[in-house]
Amino acid sequence: MPLPDAVTVCECWARDGLQSIPKVIPTAEKVEMIDRILDSGVQKLEITSFSHPKLLPQFADCVEVLKAIRRVDDVSYVVLMPNMKGFDRFEVCQKEGHGADEIILMISSSQAHNQVNFRMTHDEAKKAHAAIMKRSHDIGVKVIGCPGTVYGCPISGDVPMEAVIDITRFYLEEGAQTIMLGDTTGAANPVQVRERIGTLQSLFPDGEFIAHFHDTRGNGIVNSIVALELGLTYVDTSIGAIGGQPATGANQYQFGFTGNTCSEDLVCLLEEMGVRTGIDVHKMIDNGNRAEEIIGQPLRANVIRSGPVNHDPQNFDPGAKMRSTGKVASA
Repeated sequence: MPLPDAVTVCECWARDGLQSIPKVIPTAEKVEMIDRILDSGVQKLEITSFSHPKLLPQFADCVEVLKAIRRVDDVSYVVLMPNMKGFDRFEVCQKEGHGADEIILMISSSQAHNQVNFRMTHDEAKKAHAAIMKRSHDIGVKVIGCPGTVYGCPISGDVPMEAVIDITRFYLEEGAQTIMLGDTTGAANPVQVRERIGTLQSLFPDGEFIAHFHDTRGNGIVNSIVALELGLTYVDTSIGAIGGQPATGANQYQFGFTGNTCSEDLVCLLEEMGVRTGIDVHKMIDNGNRAEEIIGQPLRANVIRSGPVNHDPQNFDPGAKMRSTGKVASA
């Protein structure tokens, strides 16, 4: 199937990305990266989480970050909302003029995963989220409903499609504007993506779905492309492919790579394929290099090493790669 002419890439580095990083990043560096991401042309980005600071100290500065970041017209600012107490804090920010445009609410399709992650059954989570959604809509904030573990659960294994449908229906009936289909630990494969998204599209033809794949097994980009071929026009990524299970000190249920689909690599690929993202590839690559400096370790983007495809090798400037990527060009 043909790819869309243009897609909206949501950059998740500052939220889903950083939640797995044990090093607490200073507020000033978070704000710097968010402003750099805005400068690259991103039209939608996750900013922070209102999770309890004792559980996720990475986001203890969520209010300070929201106050400090630059605001750009026609950009959607997104935050994760874990519970009603978090929403109480967020509502104050919203009333004071430094809130967000959208909140993410998540219920894992796997009951076992939901109880480990959120300490609630599906029924308990639905009741809590319905109340939050009503308050969110009352103050003009959109809701992204996220069924998690859509393609498989690291705790209980395969997830019945009926459970995914149930959580999706709940969010749509309660008024969620979009549905993020969470591949929580990178279990998805292209065949499964076609089957599951296709089923949801047939059952909920008016639903607006977001492709959210993790790269745990190296499948993030191919799964994202398949989702776009199915007609989705929203896709989530993270600079350096960071992200995944929150670094809370709890026992890890997922080992190895836990990050999101890599922003630099997917954006470059989409632009090569003629799909407009509105993002400046070279600025995105610069952001990838800066992210490595801030986090203090090499990340998993390929194009910050290789640079974009060179379509005019006769005019190749050996220094251009170094200037673009911050790396010395190899022989």
